[in-house]
Amino acid sequence: MVGVGTAVPPTSYSQRELLDAFRVTDPKIRSVFLNGSIERRHLTLPPRAPDGTMLIESQGELLRKHRTQGLDMAARALGAALEEAGAGLADVRHLCCVTSTGFLTPGFSALLVRELGLREDTVRLDVVGMGCNAGLNGLSSTTGWARSHPGELAVMVCAEACSAAYVFDGTMRTSVVNSLFGDGAAAVAVLAGDEDPRPGPAVLRATSHIITDALDAMRFDWDDDQGRFSFFLDRDVPYVVGAHAERVVDRLLAGTGLRRGDIGHWTVHSGGKKVIDAVMVNLGLTRHDVRHTTGVLRDYGNLSSGSFLFSYARLLDEGVVRPGDHGVFMTMGPGSTIEAALVRY
Repeated sequence: MVGVGTAVPPTSYSQRELLDAFRVTDPKIRSVFLNGSIERRHLTLPPRAPDGTMLIESQGELLRKHRTQGLDMAARALGAALEEAGAGLADVRHLCCVTSTGFLTPGFSALLVRELGLREDTVRLDVVGMGCNAGLNGLSSTTGWARSHPGELAVMVCAEACSAAYVFDGTMRTSVVNSLFGDGAAAVAVLAGDEDPRPGPAVLRATSHIITDALDAMRFDWDDDQGRFSFFLDRDVPYVVGAHAERVVDRLLAGTGLRRGDIGHWTVHSGGKKVIDAVMVNLGLTRHDVRHTTGVLRDYGNLSSGSFLFSYARLLDEGVVRPGDHGVFMTMGPGSTIEAALVRY
């Protein structure tokens, strides 16, 4: 992984500002917003009516937001990753785009080729609808392509305009979702080949685990009452994910000679306070181990598939990683699914 970049919309709001903007007075809903360990989120809010209330956006308007905001953030994140990698647009040979906040055909990969002037023979893949775990699904595909094409640059971009996936119906179900997600994009550049001098962690192996008994616990599907797609999040998700985290990590480390105590850096998806706490308890991690995960949640909310790359970027900026250190990436999402990858810095 030779470069990482992130991007967010220019507008951000505190949780209290969002409650006031949408004129939420229900004390139970306000409590959900104010007690989730999130301070600010970058969002693109709906336009206001003459009386100051937020207008309800149609599904078509939400899809346009998904395309416009997602494309803008993706382009900026990709550019930042390439700059860190010391590469240019013409160097990109494989592009994987990940998103779950809307549906486009052609997808972001084709739109970015046109928008940025990437090569017309760029190999493309769009990973759509897999959810918050999909960043690691996309990274597995991207590293696989890079391994089979040594010396050629592959890039993965996660573009999530979560404000294009909101429903405002005043219920506790949608309010929990609306209190959590933020807009953001992240990109990572990957290169295989021992001759390249650029620093960066090597992705050693990956594993997946799907909890089929919890298949409906997280889902993004059509809401007939609202006439749009709506995200559903079961209240037991944190405990279901936490209960399986240990099994996933043990499988990831099996045969490597490594134990959990040998992992120096944990990069966990910023899924929410309860999710992070459940993973911490089940894996025996400390607050320090997940400091970047909780920091991203505090400053951005849940950024869906790109969250772990925001935390990874913060780890690199901290300057504490030493050559030879091992790290684990872990993401969670619908399925319910846990993805994990082992890296060596």
